[in-house]
Amino acid sequence: MLKQRILTSVVLAPLAMLLVFYTPLALFSFIAGAIVLLGAWEWSAFIGLSSIKQRSGFVILMSGVLLLLHWHWPITTLWQGGRLQADANYVFTLAFAWWLVATFLVIKYPRMAKAWSEGIVMRAVAGLLTLVPLWLALNVLRSAEYQQAHQYGSTLIMVVLGIVWSADIGAYFAGKNFGKNKLMPNVSPNKTIEGLIGGVITAVIFVVIFCHFAQVEQKLWPIYAIMTVFIALFSAVGDLLESMFKREVGLKDSGACLPGHGGILDRIDSLTAAAPIFALFYAWTVTL
Repeated sequence: MLKQRILTSVVLAPLAMLLVFYTPLALFSFIAGAIVLLGAWEWSAFIGLSSIKQRSGFVILMSGVLLLLHWHWPITTLWQGGRLQADANYVFTLAFAWWLVATFLVIKYPRMAKAWSEGIVMRAVAGLLTLVPLWLALNVLRSAEYQQAHQYGSTLIMVVLGIVWSADIGAYFAGKNFGKNKLMPNVSPNKTIEGLIGGVITAVIFVVIFCHFAQVEQKLWPIYAIMTVFIALFSAVGDLLESMFKREVGLKDSGACLPGHGGILDRIDSLTAAAPIFALFYAWTVTL
């Protein structure tokens, strides 16, 4: 298993860097959409769909939504005069509201499970609210300041990935060495409150270090640190939400397309929450 994880990571890491830094905007948007659709295929199992026809139907629905948004917001037009298009902000506001609801559902699991687990529509809507804003957020971040610096947006994506990864690493080591109090034992038995705190602190340290080397004005550091706390906390909710859906349908992994890692959703679960909220905060700060 460990060997598989290492080999998969060795292959995926350079591909991810190539995607983030060197693909043209249109191609980036297409590949990001393809990743989201793979996630939609795996989410269809959370919904309770079993046949290929049923699961393909959900993927087609997701494809239709992405195509509609791509028609309305081509990646090259998301930013106008240095500002994000106003109606794109509505999607991120909706995403923020959804993650607040998701936090409540995770905290109340399994007591609130019947409110969403018995209806296919509720779980399908949850999938749309989880995956669609991720695609839009990646497009928004990648295309930011593109005319002035082609790789500026790539750096933004790496920052949000750095927050997610540092929070994950910090949570692992803090939980392993200091974890005593379970965070959400009904959802993910191995996660601890100490691990969550350690992950948030590590993410804040990462952002402060980035601000130092990126020569960000020091007066902005506290603002970015506070934002990072929220992003790191919601990234944990993204992880817990997927764990909750997997537990509800009796799955260990969301899929098997990444040997040693599970499925696509197992790799991007934290990012589904972190990226839209990061994009919302970024769009807000550039208007300051």
